Amino acid sequence: MPRKHLNEQNIAKLPKPKPGKQVDYFDTHTPRLVLRVNYGGRKTWRALYYVPAIAKSGDKAGKRIQVPTYHSLGVHPIVSLKQARNLAGKFIADPQKALGKADTGTVHEVVEDFLKRYVREKKLRSQDEVERMFNKYVYPTWQDLAFEDIKRKQVTKLLDYIADHHGRRQADMVLGIIRKLMNWYTSRNDDYVSPVVRGMTRCVPSAHRRQRFLDNDEIQAVWQACAKAGTYGAIVKVLLLSGQRRDKVATMKWTDIVDGVWTIPSEAREKINAGKLRLPKLALDVINAQPRILDNPFVFVSSSGRTHFNSFSQRKAELDAKLPGLDEWHIHDLRRTSRKLMTRAKIRPDVAELALGHSIKGIQATYDDRSEYQPMIDLALQSVADEIERILNPLPPNVVAIR
Repeated sequence: MPRKHLNEQNIAKLPKPKPGKQVDYFDTHTPRLVLRVNYGGRKTWRALYYVPAIAKSGDKAGKRIQVPTYHSLGVHPIVSLKQARNLAGKFIADPQKALGKADTGTVHEVVEDFLKRYVREKKLRSQDEVERMFNKYVYPTWQDLAFEDIKRKQVTKLLDYIADHHGRRQADMVLGIIRKLMNWYTSRNDDYVSPVVRGMTRCVPSAHRRQRFLDNDEIQAVWQACAKAGTYGAIVKVLLLSGQRRDKVATMKWTDIVDGVWTIPSEAREKINAGKLRLPKLALDVINAQPRILDNPFVFVSSSGRTHFNSFSQRKAELDAKLPGLDEWHIHDLRRTSRKLMTRAKIRPDVAELALGHSIKGIQATYDDRSEYQPMIDLALQSVADEIERILNPLPPNVVAIR
């Protein structure tokens, strides 16, 4: 176990261990402060302490011994070297006191209780996404910390890190689940006060109400960039061609598509979706080009191959890097763009809304049979594909298209 006088500069340069390995660096400045680096590059602060036990084997069998044990202090750089030294000093000075506070429940324990008694019990449609955000953004830093030790400063630090590395919108989404978790915990405990307050969001609320859609040049640029963006690029293409929501496309299964018709499963508490859509050939070509992974039912698979694709923030940033001249845009803008292309193709507004999975209003909703709209909905989707084909392969200036 190497010993090293750690500083922020040499921490950043610590090499990644070989696959499957990890290395513990003992800080010479603060006794028992350890920085563990795993083969993926994650750096975790730990405090070393000793727990009395009775040896069960060897020369010391039956004798009292001290067993080395580690206590997690957080992940670097969310927890800085200075903060880690301070936390380690307090913990090592009185481990039992610190561990006693943890008896009120670690973050992991409280979150699991929250998922069981609130998220799953209420059968929230967002259950998978909530669990994903806890696993990806919250657990790596807070998992072993006492829940009631999480203060406003720790929340702010975590949100700053997410905003810097995954985007402000993602930071606000994580803030939303943290707020819900802490409010739920408040309702079950007499003295707890949530550290989340107004003004902690990273985005201006009005910025979420967007009217952005991609013009012809932007559609062409995005489409070409998607050709080199793997699974994520394929998802972007299908989102544009179908006009459906991101999660519907990401969780598409091979069994959902029969003879070119995509049946979109309904979820609990979902009011309406597009139902059945006859996908245009351009969309089916993208789908059929995806590899089929044994025992994985999803069309768009994750990098691990075990579930559906879910690395949206990172892959979106990589796609944006291929489009340096493009104004800021979001995935939901593709849905808006698809609707715009339907308007351009003279599709009736009510049909276009049904194609996107929206409900129709007024007397039509009362007396019309939705199934009678199906041929027009299929035509609406085909019109989007036709418009995109024209954008990608424009006719010579002396040729006029007959619609």
